[in-house]
Amino acid sequence: MGLEYVDIFYSHRPDPNTPLEETMMALDYAVRSGRALYVGISTYSPEQTRQAAAILRELGTPCLIHQPAFSMFNRWIEEGLLTALDEEGMGCIAFSPLAQGLLTSKYLGGIPSDSRAAKAHGFLKSDEVSAERIGLVRRLNQIAEGRGQTLAQMAIAWVLRHPQMTSALVGASKVSQVEDNAAAVKNLHFTADELSSIEAILHNDDEPPIW
Repeated sequence: MGLEYVDIFYSHRPDPNTPLEETMMALDYAVRSGRALYVGISTYSPEQTRQAAAILRELGTPCLIHQPAFSMFNRWIEEGLLTALDEEGMGCIAFSPLAQGLLTSKYLGGIPSDSRAAKAHGFLKSDEVSAERIGLVRRLNQIAEGRGQTLAQMAIAWVLRHPQMTSALVGASKVSQVEDNAAAVKNLHFTADELSSIEAILHNDDEPPIW
């Protein structure tokens, strides 16, 4: 990379074939050798997160942050991980808050030829852009319009509403997308009625999570 060090070095996935202690020792070494300032983990379960944090704490290198996938269509972190992060004093940076672009206006009229879902290789598959899920996206878009936001802005704001959430990591291919996404911070407040309406829509989603 041509860098003397990186700010944060992540263990991006737990390896079932490697002892957790060994992975955490490698992260600790990255900091002690000057190759990284801080370390984090990604996609670790609540129990794995607690174990990793305890090992790093004993080694003297605190685990700074967790980077999980989280969006309206992928809510696994609500089942214990947010609580674990709060207890461990770790930050949280959500990746894929727009569900690979599905939680934007891009797919409201179908699958564009230049979209991720139209490509043969990619995280978002065409079969994930089902008619049922697009129906949910259209209903979510109506709530966003009522808030004076784009769907993407509301989706990011919805992720950031959690007090444990430090930031959200989004991908963009155009400057206009960066500007649109950043404007989400102009309205991070949700009324109880808005959250209730969003929950009612999402409870009708029987499709698998989108990473």
